[in-house]
Amino acid sequence: MKTAHLYVRVSTDEQADKGYSQRDQHDRLVRYCEHSGYKIGEVIFEDHSAKTFKRPAWEAFLKTLKKQKGRADLVLFTKWDRFSRNAGDAYAMISKLKSIGIDPQAIEQPLDMSVPESKIMLAVYLATPEVENDRRAMNTFNGMRRARKEGRYMGPAPVGYKNKVTENGKKYIAVQEPEASLVKWAFEQIAEGEFAADQVRKQLNAKGLKCGSAHFWGVIRNPTYCGKIEIAKYKDEEAYLAEGQHEAIISESLYYKVQEILASREKGRYGPKMVSLDHLPLRQLIVCEKCGRQLTGSSSKGYSAYYTYYHCTKGCKTRFKSEELNERFEKLLFSFEVKPGMLEIYENELMAEYSKRNTNRTVAGKRKDIIAQIQTVNLKLTNARNKYYSGEIDADEYRKFKSDCDQKIRQFEVQLEGVVSGAVKIERLLKNAVSCVSRLLLLYKKYDSVGKRQLIMYIFPQKLYFDGTRFRTVLLNEAIAEMFLIPSSLRAKKKQESEKFFTFPAVVAGSRIELPTLGL
Repeated sequence: MKTAHLYVRVSTDEQADKGYSQRDQHDRLVRYCEHSGYKIGEVIFEDHSAKTFKRPAWEAFLKTLKKQKGRADLVLFTKWDRFSRNAGDAYAMISKLKSIGIDPQAIEQPLDMSVPESKIMLAVYLATPEVENDRRAMNTFNGMRRARKEGRYMGPAPVGYKNKVTENGKKYIAVQEPEASLVKWAFEQIAEGEFAADQVRKQLNAKGLKCGSAHFWGVIRNPTYCGKIEIAKYKDEEAYLAEGQHEAIISESLYYKVQEILASREKGRYGPKMVSLDHLPLRQLIVCEKCGRQLTGSSSKGYSAYYTYYHCTKGCKTRFKSEELNERFEKLLFSFEVKPGMLEIYENELMAEYSKRNTNRTVAGKRKDIIAQIQTVNLKLTNARNKYYSGEIDADEYRKFKSDCDQKIRQFEVQLEGVVSGAVKIERLLKNAVSCVSRLLLLYKKYDSVGKRQLIMYIFPQKLYFDGTRFRTVLLNEAIAEMFLIPSSLRAKKKQESEKFFTFPAVVAGSRIELPTLGL
């Protein structure tokens, strides 16, 4: 009597849609064995796709067959699509089974494998489910691509959004707070260009939105956040961005500005800024007087506590206690004192300059410049089209060039939309800003380490030098110099060939303000 193992396989969707229940298959296989006089060996139940043979139950069963070689004659299943839906894998598995003396058979599609012509029918039985799978996959792909073109987001919602379903069963993504506001904050920080993307990510994690490096990079590259749906390249159709049906978290202009900054950093045109520890806000912002390298900072363990220092690298022994250097820098900021009446004068000057720069004529000029850039790109596209028609360039080169031009034109159009005509009333905002700048030390103490570093870089566009007793700088922010009435003779000249430094004593003397001597 021959021994037959029974293989019962069904996937979840087939069981729901077609009624291929495991119980039904098992009953039919048992009745077939009883009718044929076969002894039933092992019964294998599988709930896995038949696209490959990497199925848990089948792999375990195959190991058993190899160990018990010669103890069974058949592996029975109802149809060949229960065995496999991939013709190539099926032929390989049939050969493997025959090598250990096992004959696979489908009871509803029986074949006599000793007859050569049976291989033709076997090819039909195996190819049919594979074609069915491919057709289903293609229909799914086309349907999803069509939905994306219509502006619908497909798949799990990105961070800052959540998946929802309307009353009529239509799926969509909606803005989710506070994640959306944090994502917007991250885009704005990168757009300012002060910090590298990974440093912004670390600050974002500190705010409560946990995000790995690779995930964060995908977030800031994702056009979904500006209300667009990315349509990938397919056959002769170029990749492009479709207008999404969901609510945007950021503006298009902010998105494209971030992409431009990221692309520039990839080319090495922007240097990433460091986020310093709270007790080392001056790290990388002060230059060593001895060797000219930037001072870094670190902590060293004492007998009972850790102590932080600013120090140089590569053999230079320059080192300062962080508490002392931070305190001396605060004395420097305290020495900046606004003279009576200067606030009102400075506010009036700034308002006059703002009004001058934001006249209708200036706005018109900006619009004219952007339109000129759009026309230039269109002209290049026309020339490329003519070369394509004349055979000077092939179709692939033309499509790639056209895609690049379309993206540039879209960016220029976003910039054009952002140009607002007319002056904006900013009297209150300007007054608050001037008031804050007039109290640099209070402003500095209020900020965290990130804010402190930004403020230092605004006041001193170039690095500060420190020799152990004195601060020196090459350039001071011109607005700060004007507000605090620093004499022009002490300011660095832009066209100067040699570096000229100016120093301030720790105590304000007379009508001049000088950087402090640190030996106090």
